[in-house]
Amino acid sequence: MAKPRSRRPYLAVCLVAALVSFLAGLLLGWLVKPHKETTTTERYHQSLRWKLVSEMKAENIKAFLRSFTKLPHLAGTEQNLLLAKKIQTQWKKFGLDSADLVHYDVLLSYPNETNTNYISIVDEHGTEIFKTSYLEPPPEGYENVSNIVPPYNAFSPAGTPEGDLIYVNYARTEDFFKLEREMNINCTGKIVIARYGKIFRGNKVKNAVLAGAIGIILYSDPADYFAPEVQPYPRGWNLPGTAAQRGNVLNLNGAGDPLTPGYPAKEYTFRFNVEEGVGIPQIPVHPIGYNDAEILLRHLGGLAPPDEHWKGMLNVSYSVGPGFTGSNSFRYVIVGGHRDSWVFGGIDPTTGTAVMQEIAQSFGKLINRGWRPRRTIIFASWDAEEFGLLGSTEWAEENAKVLQERSIAYINSDSSIEGNYTLRVDCTPLLYQLVYKLTKEIPSPDDGFERKSLYESWLQKDPSPDNKDFPRINKLGSGSDFEAYFQRLGIASGRARYTKNRKTDKYSSYPVYHTIYETFELVEKFYDPMFKKQLSVAQLRGALVYELADSAVIPFNAEDYAKALKHYAASIFSIARRHGQQLRDYKVSFDPLFSAVKNFSEAASDFHKRLTQLDHNNPIAVRIMNDQLMLLERAFIDPLGLPGRQFYRHIIFAPSSHNKYAGESFPGIYDAMFDIENKAEPRLAWTEVKKHISIAAFTIQAAAGTLKEML
Repeated sequence: MAKPRSRRPYLAVCLVAALVSFLAGLLLGWLVKPHKETTTTERYHQSLRWKLVSEMKAENIKAFLRSFTKLPHLAGTEQNLLLAKKIQTQWKKFGLDSADLVHYDVLLSYPNETNTNYISIVDEHGTEIFKTSYLEPPPEGYENVSNIVPPYNAFSPAGTPEGDLIYVNYARTEDFFKLEREMNINCTGKIVIARYGKIFRGNKVKNAVLAGAIGIILYSDPADYFAPEVQPYPRGWNLPGTAAQRGNVLNLNGAGDPLTPGYPAKEYTFRFNVEEGVGIPQIPVHPIGYNDAEILLRHLGGLAPPDEHWKGMLNVSYSVGPGFTGSNSFRYVIVGGHRDSWVFGGIDPTTGTAVMQEIAQSFGKLINRGWRPRRTIIFASWDAEEFGLLGSTEWAEENAKVLQERSIAYINSDSSIEGNYTLRVDCTPLLYQLVYKLTKEIPSPDDGFERKSLYESWLQKDPSPDNKDFPRINKLGSGSDFEAYFQRLGIASGRARYTKNRKTDKYSSYPVYHTIYETFELVEKFYDPMFKKQLSVAQLRGALVYELADSAVIPFNAEDYAKALKHYAASIFSIARRHGQQLRDYKVSFDPLFSAVKNFSEAASDFHKRLTQLDHNNPIAVRIMNDQLMLLERAFIDPLGLPGRQFYRHIIFAPSSHNKYAGESFPGIYDAMFDIENKAEPRLAWTEVKKHISIAAFTIQAAAGTLKEML
């Protein structure tokens, strides 16, 4: 490859020669003439210097900079040659004696742009489950510029090494010494990840090779490339999280072209083979941005960093490894709502669609500031909900295996208002404590509660009928897109919206529900003129998603589930007791159900005691308990489903057989007992009741087992 280079040394030599000659004349004159002549010469000399300096204009520098930076000009490329010729032309125009282009055939290194470099994490089946970014998003105004070289490290050899990951700080000699000699960590056969800074990147690669690594990833940590209180570019001059530092990784030690060390790279010069070239690294090297680095580093296992100097500014523990213990980014928090409507959808669903859009925008702003959640957040805009929850159900069916394996929770984003009196929440008991916590931190939008929290206004307006110290939370039924995720797949779910006054508003739904009169103007004029109610719902839904996606430990509470099961068991038994004689005649006992609930309560209590003692610096321990929390809702799923309703598989909750909108607890038992006094064959009917008591008891007992300490 020809490398253009201007021949400025000739001009410099001429200038130096002329200057030396002129100084000799001055020296001779000083010896033979009075001192006053020297002073005049000095003044003349200073006046020339002033004329030189005064000729320089800031606007000219600006113009040159603008002209020279419009396009990329990587060494050896056509565009860089054109820039060299432009400079050559301008130098001649400026009146310089000569300006020549001199060519050399040197070894340069470019990435394969049709098969761009990236880093990936693969699971035990060889499936790529995370990829780093291929490209940096171009700055505003540069979107249509071509020939932008993607992030790479020049002279990295090609390769696809696979191995465990080890964090090596700055990859200095002393860093590798600390790993090997003090921490007994061997990098042989491993891929290492190091942050830029402190030493030249080529030395980092050389040190990694000497330590036995088979590949090295380089990234810029904000601790080393971030000024305090400055925004990332383009809002400020700090490094964005998507930016990756390019640069060569040679160790030339002054040799020049790697294939012609010590000699000019002309056509007649002897060349080494590339494999023998001076300073060329022996392992693949690739740079990434700190957003991607955070994902790689977040769940490294192994030992904690040896000291505070190994910690940067990313939201990770900077554990050293080796080993990738399993990324929480492979856990999903889904926020979804439908966008289809019967006509304009002023309330249903578009108040929910608008709220979800604002939530997405707010998360986007966090991401643009360099934040990344611990777990993947999936935003879903469903179609055909009004025709039977079709879009959300089809997607759940297509991705059922992955969703059951990885999903933490589903937060529904249907209509954000159906009234304007108070908050309404329907959710799994696992979310009760999180909902209480977050509503205490969100201001109430209600008139008369200006200085109170959403929790306070909600509690005052709609206390729980079972415990007046807490606001009402309803059981999940159906009628919206959470159905497949909660009732079929066992993914913890919740929904929140503003609702009517259940005590005084006796109408079934808001009066213009699903009509042509459900318009934007309806919402603005009558329901939420300042959009304060919808803002509160957005804040609650968004906060739920944030906490579920970014808390180190999933913020579920199994003890609340135990209390709910105890209450539901007592409620279903109170219904059964109305048939006291038949219970005795057909030997129907609820003792197995109460026993299972008791065991579950004890397991939940023990689990949360252990949770208070959890070592948060041990990613394996955190992962184990998080998996127990994530899979708890799944433990209440019966793959056989409910009688006549095979896709409703949750043993604790289901839509009522008699009102799909309403949730029912212990639906199998409840449906078996419904109208039992009028059944033609009571013995068979009560046998069905006993069967579903058994199924419920077994399921709860199995769920208790999922909470027990791992052996």
